Order: sequence, then C-alpha cells, then structure tokens
Amino acid sequence: MTYLRKYGNPPFTVVVIHGGPGAPGEMASVARELSSFTGILEPLQTKATIEGQVKELRNILKEHGALPVTLIGFSWGAILSYIFTALHPRFVKKLILVGSGPYEQRYAINITSTRISRLGREDWEDFRSLDAVLNNSTAINKNEAFCSLGKLLSKADTYDPLPHEVELIKCSYDVFKGVWREAHELRSSGELLKLGTKVRCPVVAIHGDYDPHPFDGVKEPLSGVLKDFRFILLEKCGHRPWIEREAKERFYNLLNNEI
Repeated sequence: MTYLRKYGNPPFTVVVIHGGPGAPGEMASVARELSSFTGILEPLQTKATIEGQVKELRNILKEHGALPVTLIGFSWGAILSYIFTALHPRFVKKLILVGSGPYEQRYAINITSTRISRLGREDWEDFRSLDAVLNNSTAINKNEAFCSLGKLLSKADTYDPLPHEVELIKCSYDVFKGVWREAHELRSSGELLKLGTKVRCPVVAIHGDYDPHPFDGVKEPLSGVLKDFRFILLEKCGHRPWIEREAKERFYNLLNNEI
C-alpha cells in the first residue's frame, strides 16, 4: 500500500519529505502552506531500509509527480532526498534541505549531548526512562516510547516556538532503527558525502542557528562536493523553522522564492 497525501491542485511540482525516520506526518503544515500556489505531495515513508525508502519515493514520484520536481526534505528527510537525488537525478530539478542532519560523522558527535543539556530535570528523567524502553529487547511499547521521546526532544530543538499541533501520524521504532543503522554506516564510511558528486541540480540548505544538528556539518561538507550549493542560516531558529516565532515568516518567504 502506498502512503501519500496530496495538497492543492495538480500538477504536483513540489514534494515534502518528513524526518524521523519512522515519524511521518510532521510536514503537513508546510505542505498546506505551500499548496496555495502549487500542488504538493507528502509521501509517508514506511520501509525500514534506505533502499526501500528510495524505491518507495521513486514509485510515488513516477506515478503522481510532475517530473522533475522540487524536493523539500526535513531532518532525516533532507538526507533521504539528497540520497534520492544522487541516485535519480532526472527526477529532481531542485533540492531544498531543511534542518538536515550532518554529512560527516565528526559533526554528529555532540547532537545528543546538546539536546540533553537543554532539558530540565523532569524532562531529563523522562528521557532516561523512554531511552531505557527503547533499549530493552523485551519491551512491547517501543512505538509509543519512540513517539514520546521525539516530542520530548522537540522541546530541546526549538528556540521560541509558536503554539502548534504535533501532526505525527503513527511512529515506527522499527523503521527508525532499520534506516538509521544504515544511515550511520553510510555517513561514517564517507559514502554519504561522496554521493554529492552525483547530484546535478541546484541545492539550497536552510538551517536554524539554534538547531542542535550543527549547521557546519551541512555547510562545510556539502560546499566541497556540490556544484551548485547555497546555504542560508536563520537566526533565532531551531530545528523546525515553520514553528519558530522569529523565523517562520522568513522561512516561508525563502521557500516561496525557491520553488
């Protein structure tokens, strides 16, 4: 079964790719906002391997997209979009990376510690208990724990958030674990960054200065491998620019100009 939501009217020229992996639905508000002037696709990835997610995305774009499309990937979705664009360059006319994870392992070392340092005592205790569930091989409620952990960490990811609804559909820890194990190996080996040499379209990275995923881990590596790359840093902005009081308007203005 294909999981896909459509916004606006065809042709569907823009595709938003959610993060996680295993946390579909969070790009819904971005899709709704952009659908006022173009058709938007929101694929909801279900596969537990990178190859599976790439194939899933290819099939959706081939059937529903007005090729070549503009891909807007958020967090893990930015990395997936980058991998997809390298492997299927004819499908993508522009790649926009929002709050992307880093492209070299050395930049990823302090992400978790940065997040933890921003949690209060009560949240820190909740983090420990949820993490214990995810690391318990006999636990049966890992999807709920994974979803709760994501919501908890989102507090550490924001600078000054506006009131907003969390629009996750159904979290899957198995998808997260399967995909992220492969992604970690790809990044650690240097193969992830190497894929950039196969990207032919323009690439724009948009990143918050308060995002615990360090912007240097996107800007520096990609500047060295991509032929057409621009980096835009948003001030007073965390991981999700569309919910940030100080950055939301500029974020949407940037997207409007880019697509």
